[in-house]
Amino acid sequence: MRRFVKHIASIAILSLLPFSVPAAGAEPSALHSKMFVLSAPAAELIRDKALHNGTVLQSFAFDNVNQRIYVVQLMAGGQKLPGESGAVSGANRDKNGDLALTELDMQGNETGYMFLKGFGHGVQIGVEAIGGTSYLWTETDAVTEGSSGWGTQIARFAFENGKILTKDSPELEKHRLIEGADRTTVNIDPANDLLTMRYRKNGAFRFGVYNLEDVKQRNYTPIADVPQPTVGTFQGFASYGGYLYLLEGNSYGSGGSVEPVGNTYITAVDLQTGEVLDKQLITAGDTLTFREPEGLAIRLPDVKHPQKAELSFGFASNFTPNRLANIYSIDRLLPAEAIEGMQGSHKKDKED
Repeated sequence: MRRFVKHIASIAILSLLPFSVPAAGAEPSALHSKMFVLSAPAAELIRDKALHNGTVLQSFAFDNVNQRIYVVQLMAGGQKLPGESGAVSGANRDKNGDLALTELDMQGNETGYMFLKGFGHGVQIGVEAIGGTSYLWTETDAVTEGSSGWGTQIARFAFENGKILTKDSPELEKHRLIEGADRTTVNIDPANDLLTMRYRKNGAFRFGVYNLEDVKQRNYTPIADVPQPTVGTFQGFASYGGYLYLLEGNSYGSGGSVEPVGNTYITAVDLQTGEVLDKQLITAGDTLTFREPEGLAIRLPDVKHPQKAELSFGFASNFTPNRLANIYSIDRLLPAEAIEGMQGSHKKDKED
């Protein structure tokens, strides 16, 4: 964090410099981008909004084209879906990897829902917009480990209000990007058309980044792959261009989280080197009850200007059985020149 502070005074000057522009005919690298200033103040997008079930939100994603928010959560106990012999407990829903998916408008009002049976834990999701249709990217094919079900590959499907999908539904387009991987979760960078998958292999978590269209064509060659750095309780991830953002923390009263400061942090990682560039305590939403960090996503307020992006993070609030959803956003970005300065200084610090 100290290396970040050393450079913060130069940001105002560097932010006036133009982007580096690729030579004529050259294709700009998707991994060359600005980086979010994690210490910037966050704006509140939605507060204390009800979801289709009253469980904690797990993660969320934006359809920036159609102005929708999709939120995934573990299915609440006590529900009986078609084909089930009786109501299923919350513990068994968790064990089976059963999820509820809520569609919200940009004001946080519910406009639809789906149920996803046997998908996973919902640690992170992504959305791809094609015309007026929102395609969800999620984990699927849950395998029980401990008390929860966790995905073993990823899937793409169109949102259809009221639909119940199982891991065997024909509507799913499945992708196994890495053989032998499990704990697969996914996020979409809508500004750069990239798909990032978090996965576990040989006991270690990593992040692979792919061109979205390549994945859809079943070309599973990553453009980046980095290890997960040491973090606290993992709560979500998102990538934007060349940088990966990791969310961690606990609700008040658990894991060392004390009201009102808490222990929510966001870490920035260079996707080309795996180097941690910054880690900042997040104090937004300090008046929320419960306040458990849940999920990261990239929001584009204007899809015609994808370079003006926002890094959004969620919190669950209120109490069982009526947990509520909250989303905040950071919109300040560092120019490439400032980031390069940070990287150079960090390298020198390690050499010293």
